[in-house]
Amino acid sequence: MSDAPAYQVLARKYRPETFADLVGQDAMVRTLENAFAANRIAQAFIMTGIRGTGKTTTARIIAKGMNCIGPDGDGGPTTEPCGQCEHCVAIMEGRHVDVMEMDAASNTGVANIREIIDSVHYRAASARYKVYIIDEVHMLSTGAFNALLKTLEEPPAHVKFIFATTEIRKVPVTVLSRCQRFDLRRIEPEVMIGMLRRIADAEGAQIADDALALITRAAEGSARDATSLLDQAISHGAGETTAEQIRAMLGLADRGRVLDLFDMILKGEAAAALTELSAQYAEGADPMAVLRDLAEIAHWVSVIKITPEAADDPTVGPDERARGAQMAEALPMRVLTRLWQMLLKALEEVAHAPNAMMAAEMAVIRLTHVADLPSPEELVRKLQDAPVPPPPPGGGNGGGARPAQGGQVQARGTPAPTHAGPSGPSARGAAQPALAIATENALARYARFEDVVELIRTHRDVQMLIEVETTLRLVRYSPGRIEFEPTPDARADMAQRLGQKLQAWTGARWAISVANEGGQPTIAETRDAAALALRQEAEAHPLVRAVFAAFPKARITEIRTEAERSQHAAEEALAEVEDEWDPFEEE
Repeated sequence: MSDAPAYQVLARKYRPETFADLVGQDAMVRTLENAFAANRIAQAFIMTGIRGTGKTTTARIIAKGMNCIGPDGDGGPTTEPCGQCEHCVAIMEGRHVDVMEMDAASNTGVANIREIIDSVHYRAASARYKVYIIDEVHMLSTGAFNALLKTLEEPPAHVKFIFATTEIRKVPVTVLSRCQRFDLRRIEPEVMIGMLRRIADAEGAQIADDALALITRAAEGSARDATSLLDQAISHGAGETTAEQIRAMLGLADRGRVLDLFDMILKGEAAAALTELSAQYAEGADPMAVLRDLAEIAHWVSVIKITPEAADDPTVGPDERARGAQMAEALPMRVLTRLWQMLLKALEEVAHAPNAMMAAEMAVIRLTHVADLPSPEELVRKLQDAPVPPPPPGGGNGGGARPAQGGQVQARGTPAPTHAGPSGPSARGAAQPALAIATENALARYARFEDVVELIRTHRDVQMLIEVETTLRLVRYSPGRIEFEPTPDARADMAQRLGQKLQAWTGARWAISVANEGGQPTIAETRDAAALALRQEAEAHPLVRAVFAAFPKARITEIRTEAERSQHAAEEALAEVEDEWDPFEEE
C-alpha cells in the first residue's frame, strides 16, 4: 500500500485561511477587522450570497479569529488567526468540540434547535467562545426559527451564532433583526482571473489566459465553481490547457464562431446560419449553449451601444471586443432588443422541446426571417414616397329606407289618420271628439323627441334604441308625428317598426314619415362628434391613406392625441412597484 496522502480538490486545498485570503469581499473584511479591533464582536452574524462566495469559509475564519490564542498561547481575538494553535487547526479541520457546524437542510425541526438551546448554558470546553455555525439556515422550519429567537436575542456571553444562507428572503425578519448581516458579492472577473492564475502557478499547471477567461465566465462570480472548473481543466489538458479544450470540456462554442453566426442571422442568411449551427453541434456544442451565447452577445452589444466602456471586459479577447464595438455602432437598438426577445423565447422552446437541435434550428430560421423586415422608419419613408391614392368617390346613401318621389313616405303598416265621412252612425261621429281628446292627452307626455328615446329605453328595446340613436336623423317632431332622414345603413322597415312599437307603448297612433334631406345629426353622431372628427381627420391624412393603400385590410383601432400620449407616458413612468420586499415587514 502507498503512504501518499489522498488528493485534495483545489476548492478545499486553497480555501482561504484568513480574512486577507478572502477575495472580492473587501467591504465585509473591513467591517469585521474594525469590529475585532474595537472589541465590538456581535453575538450573531448572518452571511448571504450566491453559491461559492465564501459564506461558510468566512464563518470558520470568524470562529478561528474569536478563539485564536496565537503560537505562544497568549493571544486574544484577532482578524489574523495564526493557523498554528490548537484551536485554529481543529476549527479548520472541522473537529473542534466548541465550534459546532449544523446543516439546516437535514436538521430542520424544533428538536434540533432544542439541542442547541440546552447546550448554550454550558461554557466552552477549551476555547474562548462556543460558536454555532448553521449552514443553509433558511431551511429551518417556522417552529425552529421561533424556538431560536429568545436564545438568539440574549445568548450567554460565551456563545456566538454564525448563519449562512443563499436565500436571505426566506429567513424571518425577526431573525434578521437579531443578526449582523453581511452580503457577500459575486467576485469580479479581474479578481477571479488573478486568483485562478495564482492557483494554476502554485500547481505548476500551464493554462492559457483565454482559457482562464472562459472558466471565469462559466463560474458566474463563484470562487468554488471557478476552482472546481480549474481542477477539471488541469486534468483535461494534461499539460498546457487551451481555450479550445475548455470549450470542449464545457460544451461551449467558439465565441468567434458564435459572433459569425450572429452576423449571419442579422444578414438574413438562413442557409449559412443553419450550416454553421450544424457544424458547431457536430463539434460538441450544446444547442442551448449556442443560443445562450447568442443572447449574451445581443445583451453585450446592447450594453456597449449605451456604455462603450463595457467593451473593456477582461473575459473577452481583443478581437471580440473590436467586433462587438463595430456591431454596436452598426446595429440599431430596436434590432438588438427584438433579437433579445426572440432569443429568450427560443431558449424556453429549446428547454422544453423533445429535440433541442430541431428547436434551435427553427429558432435560427425565425431569427433570419425577421432580420430583413423593414424598420418603422423605413416603412414610413416608403409610405411617404408612395403616391397618395385618390379619395373614394362620393356615393348615394346606400341601403336603407328610401323616400318616395314626393319627398315623404308614410310608414308601411301604420294607418294614416283618417277623417270620418258623413256616412256612419251619429253616435260614432259624436265619439270622435272624445277619442281625439284622449289621444292628445296620451301624447302630451312626449313633448320632445328625447322623451320618445327615453320611452324606448324604459321598455329595454335595445335593438330599436341602437337604431334610433345611430340611423335616425330627425327632421321634424311633434307629439304623435316623427319625420326623419335615414342614414345609409338604416333598415328599410325602420319607420314601420317604430310606428308599431310606439302605438303599442302609448296606446295612440303615430305618423312616422321619411324625408330625403334636412335631417339633423343622429344622437350617436352628436355624442361622438369629437371622436368622429378626429377619426375623419386621421383617415384623411395622406400617410394614413397610403397605409390603407399598401395594407388594404388595415384598420384604425385607436387614435391618441398628443395630450393623451403625454399623459400615458407619465403614467407609465410613475407606475407603482408591486410586491416590493420590505425586510422589516412581518410575513
